[in-house]
Amino acid sequence: MRRRLEMQADRIEAVLASHKVQGRVWGGAVTPRFIRFQVMTSLDTRVNRVSGLSEEIALSLGVPATRIYRQNGAIQVEVPRSEPDVVRLLPLCRRLGGEAPPGAALLGVDEEGMPLLVRLSSPDVVHILVAGTTGSGKTALARTLLLSLALFNRPAGLRLVLIDPKGRGFGPLAGLPHLLGRVATSAAEGALALEWLVGEMERRDREEVSTPELVVGIDELADLLVTGGKEVERSLIRLAQRGREAGVHLVACTQKPSAAVVSGLLKANFPVRLVGSVASPEDAKVASGIAGTGAEKLMGRGDFLLVARGEVVRFQAAYAAQEDVERVVAMLRGGGQAMIEGAG
Repeated sequence: MRRRLEMQADRIEAVLASHKVQGRVWGGAVTPRFIRFQVMTSLDTRVNRVSGLSEEIALSLGVPATRIYRQNGAIQVEVPRSEPDVVRLLPLCRRLGGEAPPGAALLGVDEEGMPLLVRLSSPDVVHILVAGTTGSGKTALARTLLLSLALFNRPAGLRLVLIDPKGRGFGPLAGLPHLLGRVATSAAEGALALEWLVGEMERRDREEVSTPELVVGIDELADLLVTGGKEVERSLIRLAQRGREAGVHLVACTQKPSAAVVSGLLKANFPVRLVGSVASPEDAKVASGIAGTGAEKLMGRGDFLLVARGEVVRFQAAYAAQEDVERVVAMLRGGGQAMIEGAG
């Protein structure tokens, strides 16, 4: 591995030198999905001169693409690994000792290989939009997020409402004791669930209560909006705008949150975006809400960006295999603790 890293660093420097860019690779990090090289350049070097060489660097290294951006006073060059590692959810939970802050979900590992959590009850989070094309892993990520919430939080403190119009994404979670009712698998059932949630939110507002936390998981948001019509959109907008004080949080997945399907008013109330691979820079901007994230160069299969407050963090989503989900559901239904000893 060391010799390969040194060879790749030499080739990056050679490409820069061939274009009269003074730069050296000073360090980096190996993550489950990619290798990040830190490149130091002269003070008068513009970042776009280096980022403009991304295709040539990729060609030199024999990889499909590279992602180049500025961070912490240096230019970062991310190179995909030929044999990426799978990040398993349950072993990652054990690294945390089976504990997390209330209302926190485990997403995967960040650029430094550290567990990445997001706390829905934080004022900077509240609602999360998961976007990406088919094969990006967005439904698997949402499933991991929801399962980790169940692992770290007892039903008395957190309940789930799941809406899955195509009936394929959230089915494995149907046995969780945190679930209110059954998984809604049609637009009509989804509309009823959202109508109930709006009523529950209003009741909580009147009574000034916000517990237990209510997390609403929605797979295929665009499909639900198209088939459910204006009533569904109005309910979602109300929940997105007023849900925080009542302890109601939305976690919604969509392939492409375009204005034609997901209104700007609704998207504006999702301050955190989890963006997987997309087809173009334009789609990346639509999905993340900001330009220049490089989401079009992500490799799919759990390779994601966390976009919040204008900051971007690349991470590898944790994966929960079918047998892991079944094991966790059975354990929680039996009243077990929120960790499985020896799992994974």
